[in-house]
Amino acid sequence: MDYKNIIIKIRRIVRSINLESKKIQKDYGVSIPQVLCLEYLKKSPNYQATQKTIRDHLKLNSSTVTGIISRLEKKGMLARLPKSGDRRTTVITLTSLGDSLLKETPDLLQQRLAQKLISASEDDLVFIGDALDKLVNMLEISDLDASPLLTAEETLFDELESDEN
Repeated sequence: MDYKNIIIKIRRIVRSINLESKKIQKDYGVSIPQVLCLEYLKKSPNYQATQKTIRDHLKLNSSTVTGIISRLEKKGMLARLPKSGDRRTTVITLTSLGDSLLKETPDLLQQRLAQKLISASEDDLVFIGDALDKLVNMLEISDLDASPLLTAEETLFDELESDEN
């Protein structure tokens, strides 16, 4: 296989991530990290979590998560509530509006990929993992932090937006 075909396939993956990100933002008015935050709350006990547990789950820095939470709160999709028994701690809770949005949004690209990988054979997983390891090493990006989010621009978008607020 020609090296150009490999680069084209990588560009196709990156482009699909960008297009999905723009479509979700345009159609639903939220970013992919915001959707993932709402999904995390949906799966949390009593639909509640602390900002720290959200941050740890999303693998994003505190200021980015603060921006995500603030924007979702302004849209009425989540609420900050004092923790019962300890008013110094705030819990973030999913609202019915946030739950409704989750019912409308399609499965994200990374969710669809995860489902396919779960059903892949062990040999295929090893092969894909080895190939990706080689690409990471060739690109010299092995030291770059990796968040669980498949977004090419959303983290930067959220950080820039949180700087504006």
